[in-house]
Amino acid sequence: MSFVLISPEVVSAAAGDLANVGSTISAANKAAAAATTQVLAAGADEVSARIAALFGMYGLEYQAISAQVAAYHQQFVQTLRTGAASYMLAEATNVEQNLLNLINAPTQTLLGRPLIGDGANATTPGGAGGDGGLLFGSGGNGAPGAPGQAGGAGGSAGLLGNGGSGGAGGTGAPGGNGGNAGWLYGRGGVGGAGGIGGGTGGAGGHAWLFGHGGTGGIGGGPGGNGGWLLGNGGHGGAGGIGGGSGGAGGNGGWLLGNGGIGGAGGTGGGAGGTGGNAAWLLGGGGTGGAGGIGGGNGGHGGNGGWLLGNGGNGGLGGDGDGGTGGGHGGNGGNPGWLLGTAGGGGNGGAGSTGTAGGGSGGTGGDGGTGGRGGLLMGAGAGGHGGTGGAGGAGVDGGGAGGAGGAGGNGGAGGQAALLFGRGGTGGAGGYGGDGGGGGDGFDGTMAGLGGTGGSGGTGGDGGAPGNGGAGGAGQLLSHSGVAGASGKGGAGGTGGNGGAGSAGADAPAGSGAMGSTGFAGGAGGDGGNGGGSGASQGNGGNGGNGGTGGKGGTGGAGMNSLDPLLAAQDGGQGGTGGTGGNAGAGGTGFTQGADGNAGNGGDGGVGGNGGNGADNTTTAAAGTTGGAGGAGGAGGTGGTGGAAGTGTGGQQGNGGNGGNGGTGGKGGTGGAGMNSLDPLLAAQDGGQGGTGGTGGNAGAGGTGFTPRRRRQRRQRR
Repeated sequence: MSFVLISPEVVSAAAGDLANVGSTISAANKAAAAATTQVLAAGADEVSARIAALFGMYGLEYQAISAQVAAYHQQFVQTLRTGAASYMLAEATNVEQNLLNLINAPTQTLLGRPLIGDGANATTPGGAGGDGGLLFGSGGNGAPGAPGQAGGAGGSAGLLGNGGSGGAGGTGAPGGNGGNAGWLYGRGGVGGAGGIGGGTGGAGGHAWLFGHGGTGGIGGGPGGNGGWLLGNGGHGGAGGIGGGSGGAGGNGGWLLGNGGIGGAGGTGGGAGGTGGNAAWLLGGGGTGGAGGIGGGNGGHGGNGGWLLGNGGNGGLGGDGDGGTGGGHGGNGGNPGWLLGTAGGGGNGGAGSTGTAGGGSGGTGGDGGTGGRGGLLMGAGAGGHGGTGGAGGAGVDGGGAGGAGGAGGNGGAGGQAALLFGRGGTGGAGGYGGDGGGGGDGFDGTMAGLGGTGGSGGTGGDGGAPGNGGAGGAGQLLSHSGVAGASGKGGAGGTGGNGGAGSAGADAPAGSGAMGSTGFAGGAGGDGGNGGGSGASQGNGGNGGNGGTGGKGGTGGAGMNSLDPLLAAQDGGQGGTGGTGGNAGAGGTGFTQGADGNAGNGGDGGVGGNGGNGADNTTTAAAGTTGGAGGAGGAGGTGGTGGAAGTGTGGQQGNGGNGGNGGTGGKGGTGGAGMNSLDPLLAAQDGGQGGTGGTGGNAGAGGTGFTPRRRRQRRQRR
């Protein structure tokens, strides 16, 4: 292999000489252009004019070719100049690298790291990144781990520079930690993500004097702390799938800086990470991470700076899933001692709907407590309670509906500041979930006889409401906070409809037997009870309304008679309507609040329709009268209305409305008269139509309760 030696100075000088040559040729071409392109004719004859024009064309063509050659010449000169500059840069780089090698040699030998330069990125699985130079340089990135192997850690910086990122963990293994920032200035490295299957995330790198902490890796890695004098804490990493908790946010710097935000909890009920605390002098606390779906609790908010700064808000509780309750909200962080606003408590998560087949709804999560005030002002409000989940519907065949989940309690307001303001407002209680509807009864299917319809399922009870949070307490010159309102109880589930009774069997032809009487329809299911109302220092909540009773089943049809001498049989009696559910009790108010109203009792179910009377279908014999049609079945009795709930000191509840009586069955059609074939005998009359069924009795109305009277204290004389 041969080597070529290039002198950049000679190449640069040659480019300059070629540029001068090109300029000289261009100037000569411009000077000759006028004489060669506009040639004058030697005489006035035609031949002289044509010769002059021909030479002028030659001159124009020469000028065009000269312009193309000049452009090519200019490109060639530029190429030489670029080449000379590249050779100069390569030589300068070699000189710089040689100089750096000379400078870094002592520290590389003694300490194992250079003085100036970035650390190398790891290439082997799970390898750690190289550290940056002691003076200048960022750390190298860690390599991802093989299956089951942890990710490599990021390299740390020297005096100035950023930390390297941690490598992702292999399957089920943790991620590598991020490298630390430079001693003077820089940002911490990001933690590596945890491996699939429960691997935890790596921690974010820390800053030292000035700079921000690194973000924690996915899988719950904590965020790095900010610099001592100035810098924000890194955010916590989100929790992994399967219920992993979110990472805590890093703390702010010692002098100035905000706390990092806590990571969100993973799906499956992971708790949210706690927000980082602010710097000692000035800064805001980090917000707590939200709880994961499946009932994860929210993370608590970080505290503000010791002197000045706001507290972080608590994280939201995660919603329930698959019948589980909602997570509780995180507590709010406290503000600075002198001035700042406290963080509010996070709201509780909503309970999930009960599973099909009568599963109970999940309970709503409680709201978080608000942060306390500082010296001058700034109490935080309590978080609201989560809504209870609705109960699952009952299965057909009379299955009962599931009970609604209870609402979460509101969080308490934070304590008031010492000198000014008032305590934090308490969070509102969550609403109770509605009860699930009862399943419908099966229809009667007994062969030969009229089968009784199945009873409808009972509706689920409504969930109890959450209590309102207490207001924050006052202090030296500040006032107490307002209590939160209580939630409302959930409505009771609707009772299932009773099944229809089956029709009676027909008598055989020519037998003259009586038709069977149809059986009664099934009773409707009872409505669920309304949820009771929670107590609070504010107004008591209203009790939930009782559920509506199910409709009674239809009575079976009577049997047809094939004998002209026997009457058709009556239709079956309609089923009784279900009883309405009892209403929930009204909440009891404290001294400052009004008592709740009692709920109304549920309406009784509608009575079932009576079965139709059977038709007499046989033709009467000669000289005889057709048979009478069967009587329609009696309508079912309406259900009893639910009882009203009690209200302590509240308004009297109304009793439920009684159910409507069932419609009487249609009377049967009389049999047809027979034609006479004898001229001396008159044709006979048709049979008499059946009597219509009697309508059912209306259900009794519910009983209203009388409110208890408050005892009046006797005044001392």
